[in-house]
Amino acid sequence: MMGKSQLPMELPQVGSEKDSDSADLRSDKDLSALERRSLIAQMVMEKGVVYLTDLVEKFKITETSIRRDLTLLEQAGRLKRIHGGAVGTTGNVRSDSFIEKMQLHNAAKQRIGKAAAELIRPRDVLLLDSGTTTLQIVKHIPQELKQGTSITLVTNSVPISQEVLAWPSPNLVVLGGIYLPDYQATAGPQTLHQLNELSADCVFLGTDGLTLSGGVTTANILMAEVDRLMVERSRKAVLVTDSSKFGRIGFVPAAALTRFQMIITDTNAPADLVQSIREMGVEVLLV
Repeated sequence: MMGKSQLPMELPQVGSEKDSDSADLRSDKDLSALERRSLIAQMVMEKGVVYLTDLVEKFKITETSIRRDLTLLEQAGRLKRIHGGAVGTTGNVRSDSFIEKMQLHNAAKQRIGKAAAELIRPRDVLLLDSGTTTLQIVKHIPQELKQGTSITLVTNSVPISQEVLAWPSPNLVVLGGIYLPDYQATAGPQTLHQLNELSADCVFLGTDGLTLSGGVTTANILMAEVDRLMVERSRKAVLVTDSSKFGRIGFVPAAALTRFQMIITDTNAPADLVQSIREMGVEVLLV
């Protein structure tokens, strides 16, 4: 296992955040261009095809704007344009990159991060995965817990490592492994080997998608393996996710919903899905 505050590589810089408190309560027609393109890419991945007329109706914008969205998504390799719409590309299951996610639903993620940080107690050993919401947890940890050995943080996330290294005398373990640029995190056999040597009080996990039948899912096989083992190596598992992930189906299952003691999300989460999760015995905290 890597020693305290030891990093496996030079840390790349993370893009700046955009904070918009109004972003959480908007309808489809009020989404930003980035949020709209993220949703279109997700629709293509799940349905296989989308049609221009349907997208114009859904988002209440002009054909010109939708065509521009499709062109940009095609250039990014997220879909292939066809006459009257777009289809998925063979083998493409990637979700938004870390930098893209940093600019989505940021106000909700900040509230979720603050609520999760309030669960942390002195002497806790914490596992944190590579999500942008878990980064917000670290940003909201109370100052008194950032001193010395008050808590121990274990993560595969480069941005979280950057954040913690700014603390006075951080008690930090950074997991090595294969670096995945889209996630700005490590994964693979080395990461799993190090995790198998650990036990944690709590894991805070993000997700690319969440459904009753599919549980928590992600778009990357290597990341799903890490997430799954983080849950297994922790006495308590807390899922932190904004409501946009509810009902989405990712490529690879990471954990069943019943493996979590708590889910923290925002108040836009679908009421029927929240109720069903609560009936499964999982606490759902809306913030």
